[in-house]
Amino acid sequence: MTLQTAGKGTFLRGGRGGSTALFLIRTGQMRAFVYSEEGREITIYRLFDGDMCLLCAACVVSSIQFDVTIQAEKDTEFWSIPAGVYQKLMAESAAVANYTNELMASRFSEVMSRMEQFMWRSMDKRVAAFLLQEAAIEGTRELRITHETIANHLGSHREVITRTPRDFQSAGMVKLSRGRVTVLDKEKLRALRT
Repeated sequence: MTLQTAGKGTFLRGGRGGSTALFLIRTGQMRAFVYSEEGREITIYRLFDGDMCLLCAACVVSSIQFDVTIQAEKDTEFWSIPAGVYQKLMAESAAVANYTNELMASRFSEVMSRMEQFMWRSMDKRVAAFLLQEAAIEGTRELRITHETIANHLGSHREVITRTPRDFQSAGMVKLSRGRVTVLDKEKLRALRT
């Protein structure tokens, strides 16, 4: 197990040919995402302090049949645990095996929730939910985020995303400026996302 660092924007794993290690986040933030055939991204889950990424080591979870890309969203410090070491721990410890199963179930639920949103919720609801989530993660109403970044998280085109925040601004829910979205009315966004 080694302690490593990754700067914001660093790709730690891309597709099936990536890491044979698991990542345990000490501090920072990563996101796991997949690419569509057209090259669009969609975030399947995010990792924060204390989270572990099992899907980035398909050799531990051998039945994974999709390419997962991992990118540092912030400067991140993490432990890299060789897959063989973790497999041995799972074989020797029922507690580790149970933890792994619970974590996989949790990640699966998170991925299914994202897919449900992607398939069944309108874009305005998805953008409202995303902006509220980002404000909670960052601890501020002033988000340094581009329309392209929002589109990448939500699996959409930038042009589609650009229209939605403009509509929100017209309704007094957000204020837009270059590279920033300021949440003005959380209650209206909450009402919209449901």
